[in-house]
Amino acid sequence: MRALIFDCDGVLADTEKDGHLPAFNEAFAEFDLPIRWDEATYAEKLKIGGGKERIASEFNDGAERTDLIRQLHARKTQLFTERVDAGLLPGRPGIHRLIGDVLSAGWTVAVASTSAERSVRAVLEHAVGTDVAGRCHVFAGDIVAKKKPAPDIYLKVLDDLGLDPVGCVVVEDSGIGVAAARAAGLTTIVTVSAFTADDDFTGAALVLSHLGDPGNPLTVISAPAGVHPDGMVTEDHLEQLLPTNQEETR
Repeated sequence: MRALIFDCDGVLADTEKDGHLPAFNEAFAEFDLPIRWDEATYAEKLKIGGGKERIASEFNDGAERTDLIRQLHARKTQLFTERVDAGLLPGRPGIHRLIGDVLSAGWTVAVASTSAERSVRAVLEHAVGTDVAGRCHVFAGDIVAKKKPAPDIYLKVLDDLGLDPVGCVVVEDSGIGVAAARAAGLTTIVTVSAFTADDDFTGAALVLSHLGDPGNPLTVISAPAGVHPDGMVTEDHLEQLLPTNQEETR
């Protein structure tokens, strides 16, 4: 069984700069909190897995503000989803094409994210359409105790779907995402996003500008596994990256 597993934010759509960041700041303002994240601050917050955890990092007594953090995050999720529904966060190049192709070829497709499930489903549906999204498995939010860079979310995907890691490819955009996927034993492609170009992608098999589409070719940033897509990533490239096929080429 083959599976293609996507992170959500920065992978399905470049959601951080024009989606999550303004939604966080709007929520802080609505709650009359003296917090506003600029892009540099938010880049640091992204090294923390999970939205509630990023909010909690603003409070020394975060453990005592559980209700406030929960309410803030719920409002932020609502504001973010409104931006998705308004069409402000389109899918990244290659997402709709590649998901459709691998589903047709019999692959399992899943999304594994530390973001709220409501946000993830909204982004997925706008990136690929309701019908295709309905054929994808979604793992999101607080379904695991430890968020990225811990591998828990990926281990849950593998366990729940009965997948063998050697048949799975993950698409991530961040250093903590790569660390999580690699700790779960998964082959990982990176498509860099607005806040992650300078992250440490050690262990990734392939680092790209995006997945590519006809008329919108990708740029290969690095290809440690020796696979060099020409213009766009296809099912064949995914197969070439899998461990058994990598062994055959050595």
